[in-house]
Amino acid sequence: MDKPDIKSDPQKKLSGADGKKGLQKNLDLLYQGRFSQKEVESKARIWEVLCRNFFQQYISPNDTVLDLGAGYCDFINNIQCREKWAVDLNDDTPSLAHTDVTVQQSSSTNLSFLADESTDVVFTSNFLEHLRTKEEALQTFNEVHRILKTGGLFLILQPNIRHVGFEYWDFFDHHIALTDKSLIEGLLIKGFKIKRVISKFLPFTTKSKIPQHPFLVWLYLKMPLVWRIMGKQSFLVAEK
Repeated sequence: MDKPDIKSDPQKKLSGADGKKGLQKNLDLLYQGRFSQKEVESKARIWEVLCRNFFQQYISPNDTVLDLGAGYCDFINNIQCREKWAVDLNDDTPSLAHTDVTVQQSSSTNLSFLADESTDVVFTSNFLEHLRTKEEALQTFNEVHRILKTGGLFLILQPNIRHVGFEYWDFFDHHIALTDKSLIEGLLIKGFKIKRVISKFLPFTTKSKIPQHPFLVWLYLKMPLVWRIMGKQSFLVAEK
């Protein structure tokens, strides 16, 4: 049988074997060098506080939760729920997930391992800007809408280029520019209802000078007025 032409399907470049020799292999090296071990440990502590003191409010103990673009699994490892899924193409992700997390190395535009209306909450953080086109973003929204139960939530934490400015492009793997307003438009196209929008929530990256210490992160979450000064990322809650 002839080998398929992966050039005809851009997603196969990301998820197929040939893609691993090219683009994805380079991205794996990029991610491995982006954070030092100390920064990885600090980031994990920050996410423990974020999950316990903010994101957990949207997730019930009996929920099935998918972390889309899970990366280091900082969210899905720390959130409390019945069933946990993580999706990422990074080869390191399976080794970083806790034993109660099922990891799928799959494209965000193909979540066929999950049935229609099988998931209560989908969460994604700092992921959509890595998609190569807005068409891929819409395909991702379509898949998320498909797997969510009626009334299920799509939680999005996303750098907002309107607040970040040119610093948004300091990362080689950022491809599309998004604001809270453009995200809302894309979600509405795919049938979501917008339940909450925080245009300025968290600082741009966990490498920001403050807050870093877990107590300071907890304090930051208690002070929404400070979000308006330091917030560079938006947080959106969309409902199916």
